[in-house]
Amino acid sequence: MKWLAPQLRKAGEVVSGFGFPIKYQGDPNQEFPFFKVGDMNAPGNERCMSVVVNTVSTETLKILKAKTFPKGTVIFPKIGAAIATNKKRMLIRPSVVDNNIMGIVPGEELNEWYLFYWMQQFDLRNVSNIGPVPSMRKSEVERLNIPLPPPSEQRRIVKTLDQADTLRKRCAEASAKAARILPALFYEIFSDPATNSKGLPVVRIGELVEQVERRDPSLQAELPFTYIDIAGVSGLLGVITDAKSLRGAAAPGRARQIIRVNDVIISTVRPYLRATALVPEEYDNQICSTGFCVLRAKAGIGFGYLYALSRLQWFTDQLNARARGASYPAVTDADIFNLRVPRQSNKDALMRFDQQVLNVLVLLAKQRNLATKIDSLYEVLLRRAFTGDLTAKWREAHMKELLAEMEAQAKALGS
Repeated sequence: MKWLAPQLRKAGEVVSGFGFPIKYQGDPNQEFPFFKVGDMNAPGNERCMSVVVNTVSTETLKILKAKTFPKGTVIFPKIGAAIATNKKRMLIRPSVVDNNIMGIVPGEELNEWYLFYWMQQFDLRNVSNIGPVPSMRKSEVERLNIPLPPPSEQRRIVKTLDQADTLRKRCAEASAKAARILPALFYEIFSDPATNSKGLPVVRIGELVEQVERRDPSLQAELPFTYIDIAGVSGLLGVITDAKSLRGAAAPGRARQIIRVNDVIISTVRPYLRATALVPEEYDNQICSTGFCVLRAKAGIGFGYLYALSRLQWFTDQLNARARGASYPAVTDADIFNLRVPRQSNKDALMRFDQQVLNVLVLLAKQRNLATKIDSLYEVLLRRAFTGDLTAKWREAHMKELLAEMEAQAKALGS
């Protein structure tokens, strides 16, 4: 049984937004939400547009010659670099959108969530022009063909993808909870550096670390090594995510610092000041950029303290406050070494905390691997959903009813 594949203009209505002058913005207490492209980035709006910043009244809509789009409209950016972000969101109440947004209002034969999931796997760049300012034409979107199974099969697809998406959300929530463990442990043992509520001795970071060695390019011209640059550390995750295999002669001038297992590397250049990582065993005796400040705990004790400290928002704020320079604001190693922090002097306590940090990092790595697998599975399901593979067995078991639905569907689309 082959699905229908009508153009979007037959399965729904493609709509564009309206101009939103600044003088009408900023009122949160009117009848209708008025969404801008930036609102799609707001926490809470990752799927449905539930967080509202701007609202307008019926009277304002008349002045703007604008209209609301119904609940179930799927919206997306239609101009500029935002197209490449491929964001698609669902309106959950009658709302207005600005003229940088396009939307699809599903018709009676098109399930709104089926449309939403179909849009998730569609790349908006496929219907945008290439130029200094990318944009999308309504007519190009209207001509897109959408695979359209009978309504009951659409609902079956939505139910399956909802279950997969719920699993992704639970995994993301678990990862977020796990990421909060490290700061919580730090505050419990060492207190907040901003307040030092435990009254611990305050020391300079420089007093806690040893000097690191530097690579001599003239003596190691042909030796291969692994090189870690600032872009190779994730500020969000606090881990090394990328490294390059180089030979001495091909190394950039910044490839100077030799790092050891459990060193803490901290980017000194904005906007990467959040990029910190604990060096794992696989990068022991390798090289990092001079764009990092390397903290090597004295006698190998207290690396967990230094790493957890570097992951605190307080620490990032301190570096941002000290960054200097116009084009590329940066801090120096001295800026970091001179930061004064509360310090637990008990070596046994520090060693226990070192092990706790390693345990947390193992947990976080497992969470990331699980999330990657679940995301990959979701992408596979998403692709299979719109080829008919996902519901093939279910379709065979309900063939008679589906054929009747398809006949009615075809008539409705034809009319």
